[in-house]
Amino acid sequence: MRILFVHQNTPGQYKHLVRHFAADPAHQVAFIGKVQRELPAGAQLALYRPTREPGEATHPYIRMFEGQVLHGQGAVRAGLALQKEGFTPDVICAHPGWGEALFLKDLFPQARLLLYCEFFYRAEGSDVGFDPERPVTLETRCRIRAKNATLLTGLDAMDWGVSPTEWQRHQHPDAFRPRISVIHDGVDTAVCRPDPAATVTLPDGRTLSRDDEVVTYVARNLEPYRGFPTFMRAAAELLRRRPNLHILMVGGDEVSYGAPPEGGGTWRERMWRETMLDAAGTPKHETARLHVLGKLPYEQYLSVLRVSRAHIYLTFPFVLSWSMLEAMACGAVIVGSDTPPVAEVIEDGVNGLLTDFYDPMALADRVETVLDEPDLRAALSAAARRTAVERFDLATVCLPAQIRLLQDVQAGRMAGRAGVPSPVIPSPPGGEG
Repeated sequence: MRILFVHQNTPGQYKHLVRHFAADPAHQVAFIGKVQRELPAGAQLALYRPTREPGEATHPYIRMFEGQVLHGQGAVRAGLALQKEGFTPDVICAHPGWGEALFLKDLFPQARLLLYCEFFYRAEGSDVGFDPERPVTLETRCRIRAKNATLLTGLDAMDWGVSPTEWQRHQHPDAFRPRISVIHDGVDTAVCRPDPAATVTLPDGRTLSRDDEVVTYVARNLEPYRGFPTFMRAAAELLRRRPNLHILMVGGDEVSYGAPPEGGGTWRERMWRETMLDAAGTPKHETARLHVLGKLPYEQYLSVLRVSRAHIYLTFPFVLSWSMLEAMACGAVIVGSDTPPVAEVIEDGVNGLLTDFYDPMALADRVETVLDEPDLRAALSAAARRTAVERFDLATVCLPAQIRLLQDVQAGRMAGRAGVPSPVIPSPPGGEG
């Protein structure tokens, strides 16, 4: 089989699939990407670059679409180069979000197109409108509708799609949902696993282990989409209540989603001023026990998860972070927001605890429950690990399902199938998210 993977952030969600198929000489594997990264032996990388940025005079509603068209043209040029070298794919696996998949079906009309349906924008019932300080206006609704232009074009062209959670699948329009399977990217639970001997060395030289009272919070970037303001308000309360507590905070100061704070600066600076300092700039709490670790190498990040007694994971109704599942696989007890798709994975009181996204005192209370009740903590930890292994393990659950789906799509066996949720992630109690 000849397989073309397409993702601007090489290799994106296709890391494991590329490795699997490239290792088998029976397959030919090519990758179109925007970022130069080493791929496994046997996989050919074709880079692209948009010829220009979207025009400043372009209407704001369609400036993103113009950028996506430019990305799509770049991907086609890379595809033409592969074609001239004799590579014509049987199946294309592509993420449609940045536009690369827009025209690939036109370049390779005989190929089956399998899209990674990560997110479809909605003006209500999702991330937009979730923040009460940012009400949905008519302008917002119009902008969101226009924002889906590329995704709708991709959905129309695709032969099949795959979403990582049932809630993310359910965000897509009714007409396309029957052609979307639910299979998560997967977590390597052989790597992400508990380690009773794990330690974390802090910037000041102190070392923390599982014998210490440690709470953790991880996000790619520290921002409202991942509940950072609520976390910081809860952290201040927890530090006040618990003199032996250490809180480890992992993440950068950029903005992955949403917007930076008004007035400039970073969300970390803004929330530090609000929660940790009084009007005179004097620390209100023992700030030396709130450790800002920034972005960490992967092994150090796993050590943070392994020493954690309670791991806080908060998110808008949005894409589920790999970090939550990796924390569960490491045996950390999740205290998470009662938002989709978190509640699709965490059953309150069974494999973690859920709390209101915007209630820092309730969050602090639930974290204290985990810290104060070792038997409950042990039970939730074991159940979290079990959930990660049984539902999200890369080697035994998710990767085999992804491979079967790709093979079925290539062989045309998906035609006429009902797009029911995959058993990898069952529907949450009460129906679809």
